[in-house]
Amino acid sequence: MRASYGQMAGLHAASDPLDLRSSVALVIDQDTREVLFRKNDHAVLPIASLTKLMTGLVISEAHLPMSEMIAITQADVDTEKGSSSRLAVGTVLSRGDMLHLALMSSENRAAHALGRSFPGGLDTFVSRMNARAQALGMSDTRYVEPTGLSSRNQSSASDLAVLVGAAYKEPVLRELSTSHGREIEVGRRTLQYNNTNRLVKSAEWDIGLQKTGYISEAGQCLVMQAQVAGRKLIMVFLDSAGKLSRIADAERVRRWVEKSSGAPGVRHSALADRLPG
Repeated sequence: MRASYGQMAGLHAASDPLDLRSSVALVIDQDTREVLFRKNDHAVLPIASLTKLMTGLVISEAHLPMSEMIAITQADVDTEKGSSSRLAVGTVLSRGDMLHLALMSSENRAAHALGRSFPGGLDTFVSRMNARAQALGMSDTRYVEPTGLSSRNQSSASDLAVLVGAAYKEPVLRELSTSHGREIEVGRRTLQYNNTNRLVKSAEWDIGLQKTGYISEAGQCLVMQAQVAGRKLIMVFLDSAGKLSRIADAERVRRWVEKSSGAPGVRHSALADRLPG
């Protein structure tokens, strides 16, 4: 197993009160912007498929017709990591279905096709991704492609919290990213796609937006907007070690916030801090 950038940078040596397995974490109150928890939140790391949240934001804000049909071409096949896909070259789906599969199931060919078919082509799309990040004040962030397969797509937890806040304003991104599953008709076959984040089906969670990510350079990653103990929270976990550790980290944070909120006089943690502006 290749070491992640975070492991090579020694970020896992940082201890934290919740003993998280993610080397980078940030939890903020979406309404007050109060920081409840932070750990290496300005470290700049590969973000894997968290990239697709920006892909979705650019598509959503462009107001392109969601019913327009897009074909998967050879250009959408992953030459970076050699990852597989059930969307064979020649598969034709609507832009809406491509966006759904990209956000919910992290479908790489679908995400790439969305960028490639954008007016002006892929280069224009990637430029738009970077321009949108800049406009949001995401100064630690850089995109080179729309899937997250490239380790050169990089960001920080503080920037990603901003992205989650912006994406949350788009109803289509909330709906598609938290959808449990989708059946897609491809020729004579019906393909069942499921959400990469098992927490969307959990009765203990009220998730408004989410995205998972993984490449070896990034480790396991997760961003979410969720309501916990009556507060709207944005959570970012990067470079988590172990397949289920990002989920376990999210559970630790949820229980901690619920416990803190229930205790008299401990509604705001001692770790609390304020984000600028």
